[in-house]
Amino acid sequence: MKSEQVIDKLDRYGFKNYGRYPIALEKGKGCWVWDFEGNKYLDFTTGIAVTNLGHNHPNIKKAFVEQLEKIVHCSNLFYTKEQGSLAELLVENSFADRVFFCNSGAEANEAAIKLARKWGKANGRRFKIISCKGGFHGRSYGSLSITGHKKYRADFSPMLPGVKFVKYGDLEHLQNFAEDKKVCAVILEPIQGENGVIFPPKGYLKKVRKLCTDSNILLILDEIQVGIGRTGSLFAYEQLGFEPDLMTLAKALGGGLACGALLAKDKYAKHLTPGSHGSTMGGNPLAMKVGYSVIETIIENGLLDNVKTVGTYFISELEKLQSKYSKIIKEVRGQGFIIGVEFVNSDCASEVVKKLYQNGVLTIITEQKNIRILPPLITTKKEVDFALKIFESSLHEVLDA
Repeated sequence: MKSEQVIDKLDRYGFKNYGRYPIALEKGKGCWVWDFEGNKYLDFTTGIAVTNLGHNHPNIKKAFVEQLEKIVHCSNLFYTKEQGSLAELLVENSFADRVFFCNSGAEANEAAIKLARKWGKANGRRFKIISCKGGFHGRSYGSLSITGHKKYRADFSPMLPGVKFVKYGDLEHLQNFAEDKKVCAVILEPIQGENGVIFPPKGYLKKVRKLCTDSNILLILDEIQVGIGRTGSLFAYEQLGFEPDLMTLAKALGGGLACGALLAKDKYAKHLTPGSHGSTMGGNPLAMKVGYSVIETIIENGLLDNVKTVGTYFISELEKLQSKYSKIIKEVRGQGFIIGVEFVNSDCASEVVKKLYQNGVLTIITEQKNIRILPPLITTKKEVDFALKIFESSLHEVLDA
C-alpha cells in the first residue's frame, strides 16, 4: 500500500476533526519512524509525549506479549496482579498513597474534578475550581470546562459551572479567587505544554502550594504531558520542592496503550467510595503490565540522567540557533525533553515545521507560532545533532524563500 492510498481512505471515511501532516506512518523503531515509501523520520513528537521509550522498545514488547497470552481484560469487578503491581510502583515513587486507573488524561482529570467536589462537599460544601488561562486539561466535558483556552470551549458552551480562570503565574490574581470559601481545588500544569511550553515565574508554584494549604484548598497537578520522566525526574513536581494533593497522569504511562491515572493522598482518595466513580476499561491487565514496564525501564536504565544531560545540551544548542536566527526565532524554552521554540509569527513557525518534516524531523506546532519538541527519553546526542543540522537547514530554506 502507498501513503497516498492510506491518506485517501481515512480522508474518505474518517471524521475530519484533525489537522494532519501529509504523512502516513507504517512502522517505527527507537527514535525513528518510516512511511509506506520507506522515507525515514526522526520522531520528536513521541505521539504528543506518549512514546517516551521510543517505538518498539524491547521491554514494552516483552511485557505486551506476556500479558496478551494471559488475560487482556476482566473488568474491575475482580482483582488483578498487574493493577496492584503498577499501583504499588507509582505509590512507592511518588507522594501518593492510592491510585485510580482510567484510559486517558481527560478521564484522569474528570476523576480529579469529581474527587475534588466530593471532598469539597464534605468540607464546607465547596465546589468551585480554579484553573489557569492557557492551560489544557482535555476535551471531555468536565476537562474541557477547566481548560483555559476559549477556542476549545467556544462552540460547546455552556460549560461546567463553578470554574474560575486566573492568569498563569499571577499569584495575586489567584489569591483573590482563593478567598472564596466555596473553592475546593486549584488545578494547573507545572509547565503548560499545549500553550507553547510556558513556564511560570520562579517560586510561583511553591507559593501556590502554600496558598492552597493555608486556604484548605486541594492542589491538583496535571502532569499528563510533563510526567513520566520528560523533565528529567519521574514527575515534574519532584524538582519544585513540594507535593501536590492530587496528580493526574496519562500519555506516556501506557507506553502507547491507553492508560491514565489519578494519584492522591489517602485522606482525599477515601472520598471516592464504591459506586461514586469507575471505568470499564481502566486498569485493564494489558495496560497495567506495559505501564509497569515503562516506569521500571525509566527508573532502572538511567534514562532520567539521559534526559537531563542530553536535554540541557539540546536546549543550549537551540539557544545558539536563536541568537543566530533572531530575525525569526523569538525565544527557546525548555526543561529536559520538553522544548518550545517560539517564532516571530505563525506563518514562519508553520513553514519551519513543514520544512522540518520534509527534511526528516517530526515536530509539533502549537499555539500558532510555537514549535514543540518532545524527543523520546532514549534520545542520544547523535540524534540531537542530526535534528539540529536539519533545524538549521530548514531555517535557511525559510529565510531564503
